[in-house]
Amino acid sequence: MDGLKNLIVSPKASFLVYRFVLIDNGDPKFLNFLRPNPSSSSSSSTPSSTLNPMATTPKPQRSPEEIEDIILRKIFLVTLIDSMNNNDPRIVYLEMTAAEILSEGGDLKLSKDLMERVLVDRLSGNFTSAEPPFQYLTAIYRRACEEQKKIVNMKDKSVRTQMELVVNQAKKLSVSYCRIHLSNPDMFPDSERNKSNVSPLLPLVFAEVATSIDAFGGGSGGSCPGFLDELFRDSDYESVEPVLKQLYEDLRGIVLNCSALGNFQQPLRALMFLISFPVGARALVNHPWWIPKGAYLNGRVIEMTSILGPFFHVSALPDQSIFKGQPDVGQQCFSESSTRRPADLLSSFTTIKTVMNNLYAGLADVLRTLLKNTSTRENVLQYIAEVINKNASRAHIQVDPISSASSGMFVNLSAVMLRLCEPFLDANSTKKDKIDPKYVFYGSRLDFKELTALHASSEEVTEWLNINNPNNGSSGENRLLHSQETSSSGLLQNNNPVQSQRESTNYSFICECFFMTARVLNLGLLKAFSDFKHLVQDIQRCEDNLATLKTMQEQTPLPRLAQDIARLEKEIESFTQEKLCYEAQILRDGDLLQQALSFYQLMVVWLVDRIGGFKMPLPQTCPMEFACMPEHFVEDVMELLIFASRIPRALDGVKLDDFMNFIIMFMASPEYIRNPYLRAKMVEVLNCWMPRRSGTLSATSTLFEGHQLSVQYLVRNLLKLYVDIEFTGSHTQFYDKFNIRHNIAELLEYLWQVPVHQNAWKQIAKEEEKGVYLNFLNFLINDSIFLLDESLNKILELKELEAEMSNTTEWEQRPAQERQERTRLFHSQENIIRIDMKLAMEDVSMLAFTTEQITAPFLLPEMVERVASMLNYFLLQLVGPQRKSLSLKDPEKYEFRPKQLLKQIVNIYVHLARGDHENIFPSAITKDGRSYNDQLFTEAANVLRRIGEDPRMIHAFDDLGKKARAAASEAMDAEAILGDIPDEFLDPIQYTLMKDPVILPSSRIIVDRPVIQRHLLSDASDPFNRSHLTPDMLIPDTELKHKIEEFVKSQQRKQHGEDVSMQNSSKSSIQSPDGTRPLID
Repeated sequence: MDGLKNLIVSPKASFLVYRFVLIDNGDPKFLNFLRPNPSSSSSSSTPSSTLNPMATTPKPQRSPEEIEDIILRKIFLVTLIDSMNNNDPRIVYLEMTAAEILSEGGDLKLSKDLMERVLVDRLSGNFTSAEPPFQYLTAIYRRACEEQKKIVNMKDKSVRTQMELVVNQAKKLSVSYCRIHLSNPDMFPDSERNKSNVSPLLPLVFAEVATSIDAFGGGSGGSCPGFLDELFRDSDYESVEPVLKQLYEDLRGIVLNCSALGNFQQPLRALMFLISFPVGARALVNHPWWIPKGAYLNGRVIEMTSILGPFFHVSALPDQSIFKGQPDVGQQCFSESSTRRPADLLSSFTTIKTVMNNLYAGLADVLRTLLKNTSTRENVLQYIAEVINKNASRAHIQVDPISSASSGMFVNLSAVMLRLCEPFLDANSTKKDKIDPKYVFYGSRLDFKELTALHASSEEVTEWLNINNPNNGSSGENRLLHSQETSSSGLLQNNNPVQSQRESTNYSFICECFFMTARVLNLGLLKAFSDFKHLVQDIQRCEDNLATLKTMQEQTPLPRLAQDIARLEKEIESFTQEKLCYEAQILRDGDLLQQALSFYQLMVVWLVDRIGGFKMPLPQTCPMEFACMPEHFVEDVMELLIFASRIPRALDGVKLDDFMNFIIMFMASPEYIRNPYLRAKMVEVLNCWMPRRSGTLSATSTLFEGHQLSVQYLVRNLLKLYVDIEFTGSHTQFYDKFNIRHNIAELLEYLWQVPVHQNAWKQIAKEEEKGVYLNFLNFLINDSIFLLDESLNKILELKELEAEMSNTTEWEQRPAQERQERTRLFHSQENIIRIDMKLAMEDVSMLAFTTEQITAPFLLPEMVERVASMLNYFLLQLVGPQRKSLSLKDPEKYEFRPKQLLKQIVNIYVHLARGDHENIFPSAITKDGRSYNDQLFTEAANVLRRIGEDPRMIHAFDDLGKKARAAASEAMDAEAILGDIPDEFLDPIQYTLMKDPVILPSSRIIVDRPVIQRHLLSDASDPFNRSHLTPDMLIPDTELKHKIEEFVKSQQRKQHGEDVSMQNSSKSSIQSPDGTRPLID
């Protein structure tokens, strides 16, 4: 203490001691003890009270300059006075700066005016143990904030105001020089420059957006509140653009390999934080990686290299191994799922659903923020359009995972686009009027050129555009021609920049968002549905093969079989994990499905508006605005409805009336929707909605039983589609029709039980007796015959295979590969029999219940013999001599119920006989020379009696058999009467006597009307030259008909004359009463 007293000998020495004590942050009492009295003069004597620390003199007040100096030294951690006793290594002595200030005659006190000078000198110097520039500058800001809190408590308002200005200036300088340092890292010496490639701002950004659950960044530690806001809020774009560019690249790198279980949420919040600043949004869309450029740019490149791509890549869905995010969701959440507790699986489902919805919400906020900014909106739309156009191949059945973006990215983009559509998803809102259909023709952003239209051909589109756009016809034609001839839409834009500019401003955001969402859903969510369906099929296939191999292994253990079993079990485990990942992200996300349903409800309402709204019948001519819309718009609606209908409670709360109206309107309208398979999907939707016979009221029953269009048109359109589907134009049309008609048959069977629909059905049968209903019956009979015949033949083949396999000794001697192939064939035959028999039983059942009420169409001349032949054939198979060869150990396994089938066949016989008022049915039965046998009726009746069927039905069937026998006898007599029939009177197709000859207009061949009409029911062509032919084109040959009638009469007269002659001859041989002549000669 004595040493210190000796130092205080002059004002200068007193100032030096003061500096030392202040910087040393010593005891306040000691500070007061050393502090010189500002009012004292320069004298060598010092009052004793000054030297006494216990003195009670009043505490002297500091001047504003002194307070400013103290605050700035605390903030900047610099000193202008050298001190050997400084305990804080961060404090830097600016010797050169102090010397310069002294040489300029200044005071060695920090002030607002010296602030920037001191900061530059501190940053420019290479000081040992000093903080690196970035850490130092952010610490300045942090300490300035701390001092700012203390200043608030100052009593002197003027001093407080002055100090606030000083502190604010310090904060601004720290932010400004931080910006300079980050933009030009070489400007100031930095010992840590090469230690990391990550922006030093990144931890601050993470700290700014940190939450309590963040794993990265340690919560809010190291935060610097307000610093980033000042750094980016009002900054010059050129100065922060490099800084933001590095930050965006860093964020992209962090999430590049993230899965749904990875740490993507904090980088996503950081991205959202950065674009909340106008400069941040601008820097993002101007980043070279916003839309990557290059000759090899494809969908996968955009996903992995663009700034937003890796964020959209985060997913729980499976992906190619080289692109798969970590941790592996399937492995971590669903490995060995069959052994896991349901609660564990449910927890995994909930976790994935939650994190994915966080991702959807975050990405939607990012795009929404950018779209609200007029300077960045166009860039966002360009990005989305580029992602769509470069991934158009995702619509293909086989997708190249190397060149196309992942399903995860597109499902995420689907969810985000649906959220962007939310403001205009109300189908009753007028906002949908802003969706302009001409966007498909003139919009240059999306590429529609490869998409199939609902009905219009490219030539029809060209003609329509030229007619409806006389002033811009050339540009409209160019749009179409260029879309057909070029590989990208960019060529069109370059050829006509003025038109492109007009197009980009003509369409509202609602319009662009609508069409982009439709395309994204097609390539994303709907494609994921398809992938999931194929995945389930793969699992089923593997399980079937596994069961076969295990059966073979039990019979004859082999090492190769064991290897195949292990391989299949591994495949099933992998497929099951992938299936559960789809289920977690999509199937269990009810909100996502509800949003998609809302979008497609808007889609169907908007499409129907193109033709004038929900009303029937449809206009005769399909408007081109409807005909030119992409076919997948409607197909996606149906696929979503089918998929959602199979997920429990997915349709809860969804109003399905608009969908129902749409389906009824277009399912039987090839003039509006050309693709028959697309119209068949509509039936599949209805089949999913059909109320099951469970005794409870279904939520969808009102759609069928109380819906106006349903009651009026549903049965009619189902019957029409049943006929139309015969000719789809596909090389697989013959087999495709059975599955489609199966769905129709199930619906028709249900509707028959609804009184209003049954009445409508009867009315249609009456009105369309020789129209669509007759065609329907013809195809129904054709299918029944084919399916039953096919399944019965397969049963015989199956029994041969069973016999082979049951001979154990011979079977085990065969090579393993042959046994494996024969076993697979056996299971394949089982499946074919099961499917064909089920379809055949459905068709026969429909004939049985409809003939109870409707018989007239079956008894028409062109139909009655066809029906009779079918029934005779079925009867022959069921009770004929070969019936024992069709016996199976377990017929129910194959949907084969011979007793039920026989009962239905007999019912059809009886129903038609009951409605046969002209007694033509028995004769038709006997004309079938292939299958008719009188004994079959007797045997069938005996079988029915043994199984206890209704005696009344059996009695009616016996009566029909008797009538058939009588008709057969009459037919033989008639044939004998006619004798040799001239060839000109014979039908050239069946070689029977013609009753109503007609001339075919093209080939000029004469045939019998019922025969050709029966042919035309299945094939609308002349059987002799394949030219088009319809019943109304037939030309009656009245002259030939008259000749035939005359021939028949003459033969009958001739026979009658012979009979009279024989009778007279007989009378002459009778004995007279007197017995003189014999009674019979």
